[in-house]
Amino acid sequence: MNAVLRAESVSAWEVERGAGIQRLRRTTRALPDLGPHDVRVRLHAASLNARDLDIASSGEGRIVPASDGAGVIEAIGRDVTRWRIGDRVAAAFYPRWIDGAPTADATTGSLGGMVDGVLAEAIVAHEDAVFAIPAHLDFIEAATLPCAALTAWHALFETTPLRPGDTVVLLGTGGVSMWALALANAAGLRTIVTTSDEAKRAFVGTLADATINYRTHPDWSEEVLRLTNGRGADLVVEVGGERTLGQSIASVRVGGTVAMVGGASGGFGGWIEPFALIGGMKRLAGVLVGSRAMAERLVAFVAQRGLRPLVDRVFAFDDAPAAFAHLASGRHLGKVVVRIA
Repeated sequence: MNAVLRAESVSAWEVERGAGIQRLRRTTRALPDLGPHDVRVRLHAASLNARDLDIASSGEGRIVPASDGAGVIEAIGRDVTRWRIGDRVAAAFYPRWIDGAPTADATTGSLGGMVDGVLAEAIVAHEDAVFAIPAHLDFIEAATLPCAALTAWHALFETTPLRPGDTVVLLGTGGVSMWALALANAAGLRTIVTTSDEAKRAFVGTLADATINYRTHPDWSEEVLRLTNGRGADLVVEVGGERTLGQSIASVRVGGTVAMVGGASGGFGGWIEPFALIGGMKRLAGVLVGSRAMAERLVAFVAQRGLRPLVDRVFAFDDAPAAFAHLASGRHLGKVVVRIA
């Protein structure tokens, strides 16, 4: 039986775009009435990404931030067929990108960027815009799936064929890189992680096959080549941007791939030598999170292997500004999550 489809008001956090995280404020928002194919999700957790800091610092207007939320379906529209009340789900980053190749239309409406996100007590979404979460994950862990985990999955397994024993290089110890490390290890790939923090390096060194301190080795591609006996990596998951892209390209083997997913080291400006790609027949692949179908493949793999994310710290809903500040500090190792319910 369908639930009563009445609207309600929920508590949420808003950010004034362009003003930075200092202008986060608590507010109350009215949820829309459920359409025939809509579901209402009572959110239990939301995970933060570096993207959320960028959105807070650019553009204009107010928006509910955060793209990654997990919770329970508490009401369904009269024509919903995919879900039942009580199902555990996460919100899809791109509500319109269900399957297939990306299109301009499919990649519009990203949560927490183009439309209101999930840092709220509840949201209303189309039944096609959520996906089931693994039974072994709690809501804190599952909230890390929609952006960080899916981006890592897309970069590793949807851009280029990899086989057990192939080498991947992961930059830093943020959410995407740490999810990529877990996924790559589970798939039997050889992993090399770069970081400038010796304490983080010591921890990650227990999980990765090799680590490189890029402060003591600024030309860290030479270390990658040394560790691979001059061959180079099969894939680099490039999260840095302008300051790291040249080194990433130099790190991959002839015919290898750099999966470009972010610009944490200073944005996306700069210039690269085209012959660095052409001469080595190397491939630079843009990765834009992923479709719901990719998320479902990710979830199946995570469930099969019993994988769990590395969660750095969990904040209460009332302390959301502190969660953003902690993310901005760069001290985190893994994901920063806000507990909602």
